[in-house]
Amino acid sequence: MQFSGKSVIITGAGKGIGRACALLMAARGAEVVAISRTQSDLDSLKSEIGGRSIRVDLADVAATRAAMAEAGPCDFLINSAGINVLESVLDMSDEGYEAVLGINLRAALVTCQEFARARVAKGGGGAIVNITSIAGHRGFQDHLCYAASKAGLEGATRVLAKELGPHGIRVNAVAPTITLTELAAEAWNDPAKSAPMMVRHPLQRFAEAEDVAQSIALLLSDDSSMISGAVLPIDGGFLAV
Repeated sequence: MQFSGKSVIITGAGKGIGRACALLMAARGAEVVAISRTQSDLDSLKSEIGGRSIRVDLADVAATRAAMAEAGPCDFLINSAGINVLESVLDMSDEGYEAVLGINLRAALVTCQEFARARVAKGGGGAIVNITSIAGHRGFQDHLCYAASKAGLEGATRVLAKELGPHGIRVNAVAPTITLTELAAEAWNDPAKSAPMMVRHPLQRFAEAEDVAQSIALLLSDDSSMISGAVLPIDGGFLAV
């Protein structure tokens, strides 16, 4: 199997893209270390794929570092945890800013740092994929903090690739469009809302969580051994037009 004998840490593994990644990586032979703040999600995932699970609130930096230490050295890291607080520029709250930047950017940097430290201590090698968004490339109403967090993570991905490359650690990112997770599918179910956005996608569809997971698996695999510092849009051509 493609990832037999390998292990992967996945943040935000309980739902959405993170869960799709966990299911796919396990199906391809990897041991999954699932990280989520929701125990029931971890329990249901473990019943499907086994592996290990760690409950933690990634807004807590010390707890995040402890969770990464508990996970131990793994071959791969997928940073999928993310939140959004929809607020206009004029109404943006300190609480919204702290919450979104804390999970989407700060927590990802902490997990990358701890993953890299563990890999370097073992002699290097390994790969990271960070999940960003097309919102880091285009301006969307009420997405100020979210856009800043995702654009920041893309910049960090390039720095990580530069500094960790000499240790044999590859770092890339994927930037999905609207991805029809359970929550998003409900939000975009109304054609009056979805049609204006859909028409901006040359492929005339939104992404499924499995689409994103497949691309992440490709970037983690040996087939992408010369790819590092890249941001792969998974957007049906949205950014091309």
